[in-house]
Amino acid sequence: MNQRYTKKTFVLEIIGIVLGIIFLIPFYFVLINSFKSFAEILIDAAAWPKEFLFNNYVKVWDILNFPKAFWNSLVITVISIAGIVVITSMAAWKMVRTPGKFSKILFIFFVSAMVIPFQTVMIPLMKLGGLLGLTNSIPGLIIMYFGFGVPLSLFLYHGFVKTIPYEIEEAARIDGCSQFGVFWRIVFPLLKPITVTVVILNTLWIWNDYLLPLLVLQDAELRTIPLAASAFFAQYTKQWDMGLAALVLGVTPIIIFFLFLQKHIINGIASGSIK
Repeated sequence: MNQRYTKKTFVLEIIGIVLGIIFLIPFYFVLINSFKSFAEILIDAAAWPKEFLFNNYVKVWDILNFPKAFWNSLVITVISIAGIVVITSMAAWKMVRTPGKFSKILFIFFVSAMVIPFQTVMIPLMKLGGLLGLTNSIPGLIIMYFGFGVPLSLFLYHGFVKTIPYEIEEAARIDGCSQFGVFWRIVFPLLKPITVTVVILNTLWIWNDYLLPLLVLQDAELRTIPLAASAFFAQYTKQWDMGLAALVLGVTPIIIFFLFLQKHIINGIASGSIK
């Protein structure tokens, strides 16, 4: 049945386009001003650059030691995401498949952690991290991300595992598949839609996180991209030309990551709706 193109549809399209442009305005200011000199930004931040100064990016690359900061952010993000996915997917599957009072209490315990503000545990976390030798250490920061990333990811996996028919797992066990084999060969591939969601949410959080790395990492060699970029707004006071160029360099990998997973995101949403 063909739907008619009505005035209401036209109005909704116009509203959608206007909202899209409004959301893109901050990106315009960041990108355009990253190619300007500091004086030109102060004169008119909204104007098109008189001359594109790519030298801003060259200076930022050298001053921040950007390859090192990028590598630190990449290592922290990838290992943290891998650990969160493995831990929470297996835990959620086990809780769903072994229903009982203990599993219910354990699930409530983990999910309730989502409502606890980070600021309330910040000081005790740093004291405990110091005692355990987790501060000023990338492995220590990754372990902390494991803890903070578990509640939401476990909640998402827990709900999705319930949609997987238990008969599939029983058939695999009858064929001689072990418990780990059932999970990794049967269950985990079926969790792909929610796994993509978990990966995206945690990647955006960990890659852009500023406060936790600021508290944990003290050495300049361990700085992530957000920590390195903040130097232009502290040590280099109000260096907007350099700071905005650093922001563009920092956000570009996330944009590429999103574009790369865009197909999987759409497929994941479609699969989730069918289930």
